[in-house]
Amino acid sequence: MDARSDPEWLVMAREMAAIAQSGLAFTRDPYDRERYQALTRLAARAMARHGGGGGDVLERMFLAQEGYATPKIDVRGAVFREGRLLMVREVADEGRWTLPGGWADVNLTPAENVVREVREESGFRVRPRKLAAVWDRTRQGHVPKPFSAAKLFFLCEIEGGAAATSAETSEVAFFAEAEIPAFLSHDRILPRQIARMFAHWRDPALPTEFD
Repeated sequence: MDARSDPEWLVMAREMAAIAQSGLAFTRDPYDRERYQALTRLAARAMARHGGGGGDVLERMFLAQEGYATPKIDVRGAVFREGRLLMVREVADEGRWTLPGGWADVNLTPAENVVREVREESGFRVRPRKLAAVWDRTRQGHVPKPFSAAKLFFLCEIEGGAAATSAETSEVAFFAEAEIPAFLSHDRILPRQIARMFAHWRDPALPTEFD
C-alpha cells in the first residue's frame, strides 16, 4: 500500500458513505431512500469493525451530513516573525504542537477563516499574503479519518495582537526551522509541510503547491 494512502477498507467505507449521502440529497423515491440509508449503515459498520468506535455513532455522524458529499476544508496559518514560525499547543491533542488553524466555517472565505483561527488560537491579528498550498489530507499521509478533506495553507503577516492562549491552546511560541518541536500533532501538521512553509517564506515567488 502506498504510504500516502489510507487503508483500502477506509477508502471503500468513505466512498460508500459519500454515495449514500449524495443519493439521499437527490432522491425522491422512498425505496431508494431506504437503500441509501442501508448503505450508510453498512459504511458505518465497516468503519467501526476495522477502525474501532461505535457503529451507531458513526451512522449518526454520516446521516448528519447533508447535500452532495464533498471534501471538508481545513485552513492553516503559517505566520512568520523574524524568520521564526508561529506554533501553538493543541489541548485536544495532548499538547502537541501545530500551526494555528482548523475547520473552515460557513459564510467566511478561506482567508477570513484563517484570520479567525490564528486570532482565536494564538492572540495575533494577521493578514494572509499568499495561498502556499492546497493539499489533500490523505495524499499527505495524515492520520486516517472518516471524511475526505483538503488542507489550505496560507502565509500570513502579523498586523497586531499579542501571544495569548485559548480554550483550544495551552502555549504559543515562535520557532526557527532548526528548532521545530518533535512533538507534533500529525493529525494537523507534518514535518515536511512545515519545511515547505519555510521554503515559501524564503521565496515568496514559489507557486502554490497542490494535491
